[in-house]
Amino acid sequence: MAVASGTGEFGHLLAGHRVTAGLTQEDLAATAGVSLRALGDMERGRTRGPQRRTVQALAAALGLDGPQTAALERAAQSGRPRGVRQVPAQGPSAVTDGPSAAPAGPSRAAGAPGPGTAPGQAPPGPEPRTDPPVPGALALPRDLADFTAREQALADLAALTADRRPAHPRVVLISGQPGLGKTAFALHAAHALAPAFPDGQLSLDLGGTAATPLPAREALGQVLRALGVKDGEVPAGTEERAGLFRALVRDRRLVLVLDDAVDESQVRPLLPGAGPAVTIVTSRHALPGLEAVHRLRLDVLSPVEATALLARIAGPERVEAAPAAAADLARLCGYLPLALRIAGQRLVARPQQPVTQLARQLAAEESRLDLLETGDLAVRPAFELSYRRLPAEARLVLRRCALTAGQDFTAAVLAHYAGLSAGRTELVLEQLVDAGLVQPATPERYRLHDLVRLYAGERLAADESAEAVAEARTEAGRRLLREAAGHGLRFDPDHTATAGAAAAASSGSADDPALLLTESARWLEEEHPEWLAALYRAQREGRHREVIDTAEAMHWFSDRLLSWDLWGEVFQLSVDAARACGDRQAEAVHVNYLAWTYTTCLHRYQRGIELAGEGLELARALGDHEQQGWALTYLGSGLRHLQRHREASESYQRAADAFAEVDNRAAMIGRLVTLRGAATCLRELGRAEEAVDVRRRALAGALELVERWSSPLMHLLAAMTAHELGQDRAALKRWPAAEKAYRQALVHYEAVGRPDSMTKALTELGTALIEQGRADEAREILTEALTDLSADGRPGRAVAP
Repeated sequence: MAVASGTGEFGHLLAGHRVTAGLTQEDLAATAGVSLRALGDMERGRTRGPQRRTVQALAAALGLDGPQTAALERAAQSGRPRGVRQVPAQGPSAVTDGPSAAPAGPSRAAGAPGPGTAPGQAPPGPEPRTDPPVPGALALPRDLADFTAREQALADLAALTADRRPAHPRVVLISGQPGLGKTAFALHAAHALAPAFPDGQLSLDLGGTAATPLPAREALGQVLRALGVKDGEVPAGTEERAGLFRALVRDRRLVLVLDDAVDESQVRPLLPGAGPAVTIVTSRHALPGLEAVHRLRLDVLSPVEATALLARIAGPERVEAAPAAAADLARLCGYLPLALRIAGQRLVARPQQPVTQLARQLAAEESRLDLLETGDLAVRPAFELSYRRLPAEARLVLRRCALTAGQDFTAAVLAHYAGLSAGRTELVLEQLVDAGLVQPATPERYRLHDLVRLYAGERLAADESAEAVAEARTEAGRRLLREAAGHGLRFDPDHTATAGAAAAASSGSADDPALLLTESARWLEEEHPEWLAALYRAQREGRHREVIDTAEAMHWFSDRLLSWDLWGEVFQLSVDAARACGDRQAEAVHVNYLAWTYTTCLHRYQRGIELAGEGLELARALGDHEQQGWALTYLGSGLRHLQRHREASESYQRAADAFAEVDNRAAMIGRLVTLRGAATCLRELGRAEEAVDVRRRALAGALELVERWSSPLMHLLAAMTAHELGQDRAALKRWPAAEKAYRQALVHYEAVGRPDSMTKALTELGTALIEQGRADEAREILTEALTDLSADGRPGRAVAP
């Protein structure tokens, strides 16, 4: 049948409107939801007059007004054949209005097997006749013009889909927490892939977060109808529909977006069995049971990407006018794309509002989720949809996550707040990870996004009584302080195995003292936000004895991390607790600990001297020679740092006299500390030879203590003394001797578990090697020091001055 003249008129009009609109064929095809091949056929006059729905989709994509649309429809109508039923030609067909006309009569579905097909490859019985695919049915929603970032994820997806003859159908699962922009990413990717997949692009919302998700059977029905299968010939059963779907898409280069999947059983029937099609699935859930899929887990944006998205939404001029406020705004949104879009849209709707004002408003945590809502966009409902689908136990665990103090946490720590066993808590946390509400931080630690944490706190206040929450906080605090004290006591030289039994029993390493100490140090460092928050809570609740006991258990461990500012908080709390209890002995001890903190950790020497004076007066009033010795030692340290060396030397001598009145291990340690301080004063006075002699006596005493009591504290004392001997010899330019002392110090630092002081010893050893012309060895040592400086991301890993 010849092509009617009207068809040529339609093609001419269509091409003219497209050129006027400044669109390529690819642009128009993607926007109107027709295939590139079908659009080309229309413009070349090869296609009979398209259906009215297709014309309307094209007119909308071109932005035509009423008269222009009517003229285009008249041209299409004049080209439509009369009395001839259109069916698609055999072979691959586009997901559009259909290819050029073919003779009327029976036709098998495009790409479907013939009569000799093996069982199971196509549904039995007569093969369905397909009408032309329904134009616009399940067409991709519009792409976002301000889509930002995700370059690497898009590149990975493009590389995956580049093969035109893949051995297996490509299925990509995009998962992650609510608000990450999974749907926007999938649609942006589908639009980008469209030129390479001319047989069409479909998008289907599976309603995974709805009260009733779309059943697989219904989803298949929608897809089959979009592919052109007549209503009366859509099979009844899910398996039959899935079989027909696989047959129809087996040879088609199309992209299918399955958005918001609820579980694996909903997705599996919708996956092609073979062929070049690409399926992109989005879900808040990890869908761990979905086999042989490429997993792409999205994360929040980087700070730079987040600010760029704000600029693209609200306008670059507003962001550039207040870059610091824009950075704060992005941070307060947690770099979450949904929150950023809401913030940007709020700015668009309020052109007079400065970015600084919105950032200030969002800074208030209690109203942040209220502000992150504009029009039909909101953060809170996105979290609510996932929360309501959780089992009761998982909801409880998520709520109790809001009680944790650190940026991340272990299952064992959260178990204290949740009132569950550590094993059960870990299992529930993994369920929450699969649900996209909790993120794995490391193999053993978990974290909440800042906005999820705010939401969990809201649910905690709404779903639990204030009494239940207070009880959970208190009980968790008690357990955390007991655990912290147990770990800290392992570093006390006078501590017996019995006193540390509680911590040892839980570690499984009681038969390996070195490993036991390493585990305790790691726990105290990693969980310091939790036990410090529990210490503050105990003080507020009047549990002063717990505060004193915990700080007392920590004081020997504190020598390992001299650059931790938090020791000032710990020992100030214990001083206040001792005063609240009226315990003068504890007050004297803990004022001395606080004096040590100010002189050694905080480097506020005048305040350290003042506190040492307070401790000395308290100790004298009590007749406590040991505490007098420690107060005079810390007084000498403060004076030395202020270059008052003669006064410092006198204070060290008075400390040694006080320690001589006491016969215990702590006094022996004190006498060695005073020798070290006196030697350092000599060196700083320019009397390095005398300093070496005094230091060697101190080192001999420290090594004797290591022989008698091989404990971490003794090794640390020996390490520090050998380290200082290296400094004394370096002051005399005796580099080989300095090297020997530094290496001796490193041996003992290793025995303690590489405290932060070790980094400085490594650095100074590197200098000694350079001075001896051994640059290669120095490079290795300095590299090790740099590695230690940033090891594990642990707090306090800085060189103590």
